[in-house]
Amino acid sequence: MSRSVEFFYDLSSPWTRIAFANFRGAIAGLDVAVSWRPFLVGGVFNAVNQRVYESRQNPDDPRFRRSFVWLREWARLAGVPMNFPSPHHPVKSVHAMRFCCALEHDPEALVRFSEAAFEAYFTEQRNIDEPGELERIANDCGLDGAALRAASASETCKARLRENTQEAIERGAFGSPTLIVDGRFLYFGNDQLPLVMQRLAAPERED
Repeated sequence: MSRSVEFFYDLSSPWTRIAFANFRGAIAGLDVAVSWRPFLVGGVFNAVNQRVYESRQNPDDPRFRRSFVWLREWARLAGVPMNFPSPHHPVKSVHAMRFCCALEHDPEALVRFSEAAFEAYFTEQRNIDEPGELERIANDCGLDGAALRAASASETCKARLRENTQEAIERGAFGSPTLIVDGRFLYFGNDQLPLVMQRLAAPERED
């Protein structure tokens, strides 16, 4: 029987960039139905996890300082470039995630655009808060950037992003990425992917 994973994510998160690559590699060849769910991690932080902002205000905190070292090591382990932080960090991601919401009906295109946007921000240090930049990213990965930009500005996409974010909050999310297995088992972050895979390997009825 096919298992399911809902992958709630925001393109501005460096840990999500790593988890996006690791998760897709881990499930390759498995009978797992994946729903890619764009959301706004800033909205989640505002609602349930404002400590994130507090930690950013204290750059001398030992854990904060080491986090960038660990980030680069995780990226090297995953085999993904990580030229971070960039001059645009922390970047606002509303426009980027609206672009993703405009592609949510087409998972293949959504993954392609997401990969390209991750590369643009975390390798090339491009500003993914600029609609014109996002349009160019879409064109570069074979999508119709102008059409996607227009769709992303629609009230439908704006509402979709709000709904996805609120749904994630109501289901217990506090950051990106949030993965929900079989509609009920919630996991957070790149470092919990082994737990996700363990859950997928276990009998579906197991609690």
